[in-house]
Amino acid sequence: MDFSLNEDQRLFQKMFASFCAKEIRPRGGQIDQEEEPPLDLLDKAVDQGFWAALVPEESDGAGLDTLTYMLMLEELARADLSTAMILSVHNSLVVKPLLDHGNDAQKTQFLEALSFGEKLGAFALTEPGAGSDASAIQATAKQVNGDYLLNGTKVWVCNGSHAGLILLFANAPEGATAFLLEAGAPGLTIGYREKTLGLRGVSCNTLYLDNARVPAANRLGSEGQGLAIALGALDLSRLGMAALALGASERALEEAIRFSREHIQFGVPIAQKQAIQTYVADAKVQIEALRCLVTHVAWLAHTGQRFSTQASIAKLFGSRTACQVTDRMLQVHGGYGYMKEYAIERYYRDCRALEIVEGSSQIQQVLIARHVYGAEGLEIKP
Repeated sequence: MDFSLNEDQRLFQKMFASFCAKEIRPRGGQIDQEEEPPLDLLDKAVDQGFWAALVPEESDGAGLDTLTYMLMLEELARADLSTAMILSVHNSLVVKPLLDHGNDAQKTQFLEALSFGEKLGAFALTEPGAGSDASAIQATAKQVNGDYLLNGTKVWVCNGSHAGLILLFANAPEGATAFLLEAGAPGLTIGYREKTLGLRGVSCNTLYLDNARVPAANRLGSEGQGLAIALGALDLSRLGMAALALGASERALEEAIRFSREHIQFGVPIAQKQAIQTYVADAKVQIEALRCLVTHVAWLAHTGQRFSTQASIAKLFGSRTACQVTDRMLQVHGGYGYMKEYAIERYYRDCRALEIVEGSSQIQQVLIARHVYGAEGLEIKP
């Protein structure tokens, strides 16, 4: 089992790092302050293939394998976590389900627009009473005259304000069902945008469905297949969250190393102090452990093996690592780390979301424990 990067992966990694360092990283603080998605940067990312990361080359996409896709997310997160989250949702939770479950007509209709910046993808599963329990969704889908009429409320819809296509889940007669709902559809209202602690460049909105009309041709998969589609998409997305955590942790360590080399106390750089060295060493250990985990799970996904539990493990460990590392690296900065002039303050806030989104840490623990006990013949009921 060889996890070393091949030549193509190294070239992609270099390209990702160069673009992110030049275009996105200098804008991270501005994105946070303006609290708006960086639409101009997202437009530039189209030319780099970031919107079509998982689309096969024969469909004019980048055709990235799973590990290379994780490298892309890692570099994006190292530059700015908000921008990374926007593109992760777009690729993992909208483009990939369309590739896996869409028919030829749906791919012809939507894939090019999603790949070349015409339509940003959003994912609408969570409801006021159905967050951690995805099976409890109450939104309904009733078929009328060849269309479906959708009713209900969706919350925490990432990319909601600027989405051109929303992968939305509602209960049809045969059960939870996935729909490709275009922005501007009759009966769809893009509602309140949440004010958040971090990830302020990501628009998270409430969506209101009042007989929102979607053609039956835009149903993704069959009726009753929605929950399986959603959970399959979340497997890749949770692995992606671990890659984001890796990139964010690396950036936090980088900021702390730079500060500790430049900041003088008692006549020497604080990097000379053993307490600082201990924090830095522990952070490096956690980061390298997370890198190994992300790489291994990406290999499982790439080779077609089941990786649901491993994705939960990576997401749990990754989000925990990012929060711990940013906390310690802020401590290295001392009072300066509490100031908005320093990037560590933003990363400290941004990383907190990683323990909540795409299934909280507690939900990941439940899923992991259920797998462990299941392997021993004991069924753990929800």
